[in-house]
Amino acid sequence: MTKAAVLDAAPGTLAIEDIRVADPGPNEVLVRTVAAGLCHSDLHFMQGLYPYPLPAVLGHESSGVVEAVGTQVSDFRPGDHVVSCVSGFCGSCRYCLTGRPFLCDKVGLTRGPGAPPRLARDGRPLFQFFDLASFSELLLVHEHLLVKIRPDMPLDKAALIGCGVQTGVGAVINTAQVRPGDSVAVIGCGGIGLNAVQAAAIAGASRIIAVDRLAEKLVLAESFGATDTVDASATDPVAAVQELTSGGVDHSFEAIGLKATAEQAFSMLGKGGTATVIGMVPMGQRLEIDATALISGKRLQGSNMGSNRFRVDMPQYVDWYLAGRLKLDELVSATMPLDRINDGFATLRGGHVARQLILF
Repeated sequence: MTKAAVLDAAPGTLAIEDIRVADPGPNEVLVRTVAAGLCHSDLHFMQGLYPYPLPAVLGHESSGVVEAVGTQVSDFRPGDHVVSCVSGFCGSCRYCLTGRPFLCDKVGLTRGPGAPPRLARDGRPLFQFFDLASFSELLLVHEHLLVKIRPDMPLDKAALIGCGVQTGVGAVINTAQVRPGDSVAVIGCGGIGLNAVQAAAIAGASRIIAVDRLAEKLVLAESFGATDTVDASATDPVAAVQELTSGGVDHSFEAIGLKATAEQAFSMLGKGGTATVIGMVPMGQRLEIDATALISGKRLQGSNMGSNRFRVDMPQYVDWYLAGRLKLDELVSATMPLDRINDGFATLRGGHVARQLILF
């Protein structure tokens, strides 16, 4: 038996329960979880903004140490340090074969019909959030949802790379492909937005404008590389960005997940600019843009987990962190044990934190 945070109903909170984790199947890896991040994506599902089969063990941003591997696993062995990623890949669908594994159809990454469940409570199956279920002392997943990292990387900070860093940094470098000299605006300076800010700095952007409604987040954004800040609680952020750049930015990034801010991101663009929506806008929302702006080459696009190739990207981010190029320590607002997870999500709702970690 192992402890895990289970969501039984949405909207709802998490219950810390004893669950049973199966032995690894042929292509599966059993990981002892060391750390897991609290992400807005988990909160969205707890709030019922997106449907998901329940009961489920939530969590998707985690790191740990391999305990056991299945008979057909060749990339991992007990003792390896690993990071999980929701962008599991099958390696054979048309998206994987055309260099877009982040869009993978994910065929074969779960157990087949009739197979015993990976997770169970009182003899009944539990769903794994995004095929992971990181809010558990033990993680049992298909090997294609993990990447091995160097053993000198602190595992608590490594967990951040699994979602927040990959999503924010990847959106800038992989999805938007920001180039040296470009001007950038980032709306929302939480965990995702701060990573977009620092990625823009790493990419060589000449102007990085951080937009938020909280003064402490704007101060933090400056330490991550923002050259300018806009307090959206005191001024029109679109007008402010356009004034700072004499007409708009080359790239804008929406890192909150709201209809209004996604539309603002598009309105902040200069000619030929691209707005990238990183945040998860609630289902059913429709974005409205000025269609005539498309004539000037402006674009609106989405980004799925930073358009990642996570088995290549994440080890690179580890190297950047250990070389002092990527900030991770500064992202951590608080750490807590698993039994305080609901307190952590209550704090997350207030919007005053970058990232919180569950330490097992």
